[in-house]
Amino acid sequence: MIRSAVLLALAASAPLVHAAPAAAPLTTVSERSGFQSTGRYEEVIALCAQFQKAYPKQVRCFEFGRTPEGRPMLALAVSRSGALSAAEAKKKGLPVMLIQGGIHAGEIDGKDAGFLALREALEGKVAPGALDKQVLLFVPVFNVDGHERFGKNNRPNQRGPVEMGWRTTAQNYNLNRDYVKADAPEMQAMLALVNAWDPLAYVDLHVTDGAKFQPDVSIQVEPVHGGDEALKVAGAALQNNVMADLKAQGSDPKPYYISFAKEDDPASGFVDSMSTPRFSTGYFPMRNRFAMLVETHSWKDYPTRVRITHNTIVSLLNQVAQHGKAWQKLAQEADARALGLGGSEFPLSYRTTFNAKTIQFPGYEYTREHSDISGGLWTRYDESKPQMWTVPLRDEVVPDLKVKAPLGGYIVPLAQAAWVGAKLKQHGIEFKTIKDDQMSAEVETFRASKVKFGAQPFEGHQSLAVEGDWGRERRAVSKGALFVPIAQPKARLVMTMLEPRGADGLLAWGEFNNAFERKEYMEDYVAEEVARDQLQGDPALRAEFQKKLDSDPEFNQSPAKRLEFFARRHASWDERYNLYPVMRTAQKF
Repeated sequence: MIRSAVLLALAASAPLVHAAPAAAPLTTVSERSGFQSTGRYEEVIALCAQFQKAYPKQVRCFEFGRTPEGRPMLALAVSRSGALSAAEAKKKGLPVMLIQGGIHAGEIDGKDAGFLALREALEGKVAPGALDKQVLLFVPVFNVDGHERFGKNNRPNQRGPVEMGWRTTAQNYNLNRDYVKADAPEMQAMLALVNAWDPLAYVDLHVTDGAKFQPDVSIQVEPVHGGDEALKVAGAALQNNVMADLKAQGSDPKPYYISFAKEDDPASGFVDSMSTPRFSTGYFPMRNRFAMLVETHSWKDYPTRVRITHNTIVSLLNQVAQHGKAWQKLAQEADARALGLGGSEFPLSYRTTFNAKTIQFPGYEYTREHSDISGGLWTRYDESKPQMWTVPLRDEVVPDLKVKAPLGGYIVPLAQAAWVGAKLKQHGIEFKTIKDDQMSAEVETFRASKVKFGAQPFEGHQSLAVEGDWGRERRAVSKGALFVPIAQPKARLVMTMLEPRGADGLLAWGEFNNAFERKEYMEDYVAEEVARDQLQGDPALRAEFQKKLDSDPEFNQSPAKRLEFFARRHASWDERYNLYPVMRTAQKF
């Protein structure tokens, strides 16, 4: 039910008081409809050109990629400094902020709010002077093909606009799971844009799913829980400052994702967390840059959500204008510190502890009753009856799995060099090609002691989780292999991608699954003969076999495992089975 909140939202912010007249320049379909509708992508193409024409010295509209369905991916570079290219921004030393809308194209608040805030900033109505001190990169719609999968009810748990786009791309990728693996052409284009401009802050505009409650937005920033220590302090300041600005304008922002600890159970409270690098807020801290996830609440109507997103963008413009130079210096210092990461401990994952505090959270009265439809519990909210919930919040996030960084870096064998090198280039990671064969290099190798493949595909991949550790040995390194030094600004991203136990590394996404599949066997009758030959001449092996029989019932009762015991000790056993192809080294090639 859309209630009188529509009118309240329009009254709460001057830019949204009245619908713009049909002929008003640089306005959106959304603004002209009183923020009930949103336009198609042809409007983005037109507005991008119109903003550049109206402000030729302050705005440059440019294409940075093409979608699988052939649509242009557009960005607007905006600044009063004259720096409308990546080279000029770098030359002038200006902080760059990249704001993207429509990564999930049904959650399209960012497009309409962004165009509105941009026009007002250029007119001097909001954030006066802010565009003199920074470059704004505005990507109105990231998931362009998804945007054009347009229809009513694409998001049944969201109030407005009347029609909207689709969550995933034309190839059915969820772009906010793709930052590390970068399968989608759209993500590859975005990473090229990021590599060129090196934004200090990357702002990802969304609309949350979930329950019905009163708070209207969550503002999550990293580094806060993880990443460079000095940047964590600045990240917390950025988060707090934007939340303070929103509170002053009547919002009730929360610093954590507003999703119940137990699905559909308000009494379970909330759990904060550190996102893994498949998400924007997990990825950019690995580059020593800031990321902000803005999630307006889906059950607020569209005028309200656009107003809040607009206010967030204006706050960000002011924050970067005021603090951008100082934060830029901190980011550069973090890059320098990353050069010395080798030999130190690096957290590959984080966990939320069970330490909880009790909070008062503004919700609505609700009942949980048996459903004749599902056979489970059905939660029903009464939005006419505000209610304060007393619920737990777990927000203590700490490092979980830590690994020591290699002293030198990683070696990618020649057989894997082409595709891994292409993936590293997508992220702007430095590496070099080894020029000479080394018949016996001292390296670290990782042999998995436990392997678990994902039961179901996810984002087109069969995931893999391994247990094990690094050990020293000598192995041949061929000319043409890659050396990826740890001493580089993106050292955290290097480890994220190449450590085998990372949640979003290349191994975890199934890119090395072949190395963990057994491909060579001997027939059982041959294995029987091999076993007898081995037992006949080796009393120690006989004792080891008997001990295994006595201590391991599963082994004892499995003919296959018993024969494998001997096959592993035969010269025909594949010594590369469960060997992670990437090596670590203390050397610097």
